[in-house]
Formats: sequence, C-alpha cells, structure tokens
Amino acid sequence: MAEKKDDVEVVDEASGGKSKKMIIIIAVVALALIGGGAALFLGGGDEASEEEAVDATPVKQAPIYHAVEKPLIINFKEQSNKAVSYLRFNIEVMARDQATIDAFKLHLPAIKHDVLLLLLGQKYDTLKLPDAGDKLQEETLTIVNNILTSHESGNVEAVYTDLFMK
Repeated sequence: MAEKKDDVEVVDEASGGKSKKMIIIIAVVALALIGGGAALFLGGGDEASEEEAVDATPVKQAPIYHAVEKPLIINFKEQSNKAVSYLRFNIEVMARDQATIDAFKLHLPAIKHDVLLLLLGQKYDTLKLPDAGDKLQEETLTIVNNILTSHESGNVEAVYTDLFMK
C-alpha cells in the first residue's frame, strides 16, 4: 500500500520490513559462521605447525667427557734450542653420545700418533704466544675428527687440552 506524496513513495513497513530484517539477520549469522570457520581453519594450522616444530627440534643430550689417562710427553730440547727440556700435553674430549667416545678410545693410538706429529712440528717461539694454546686445541680437534670420520664414526664436539713446558 503505497502512497505517493510529492514524488516520494511511502511503503508500509508492516508487511515488507520483517522479511528484509530476517534476510539481514540470516546474512550476518552466515557471515559470522563462515568467518569463524575460516579463523579455526587458518588459526588451527599454525598451532599444529608450532607443536610440530617444537617436536622436530632435537633434544641435546648431556655431554660425555673422556680424558686420555697418560699425557703426551715429548723431548723438546731441539725445538726450543735447549730453553726447555720437555713438553707435556694432556687431552680430554667431549661428545654427546657414548658411541663417539667408544670410537675415540678405539682409535686412540692413531690419534696420539697424529697429535705427537703435530707437537713435534711446533717451535718454542710460537708456543710462547698467547693464542698458541687455542691454535693447538683447534688443530687437535681437527685431527681427532678427521680420524673418527675416516673410520665412519661420529665427531667429538670439543677437545680440551693443557700444555706444560719444563
């Protein structure tokens, strides 16, 4: 029942207004459900990915240390021009699994041999330098890991050394 007043159409809201409101309410509810479903779908995937990423991170095992019982002792008179008589070198290694420590023990004769050759090649003047101990430690780690790798064993994570000259 529309009336026309000055080019304006007046519609009775009693009949058509309820259906428009119902359509708007249904549309809002549908959009809310779709938005909620999309949020669960997208948000739920991130939580699962974070949990998988945490699970995929390897847990670091406790360190296992092994000290070589007898130090390496070499006559150092020639290399030092008789400034010192001998050089004593202690070695301790650290790995994260027992299999690597066992491989180190198994190949200890070869490791000692190569470290002795390293020490025999040193000069007294270079061993007096402040960073000489760090360089020997790095070179010893390289020697140990090269021997273990050549025998298809795991690598040690660290080598700890001390050097004494008398």
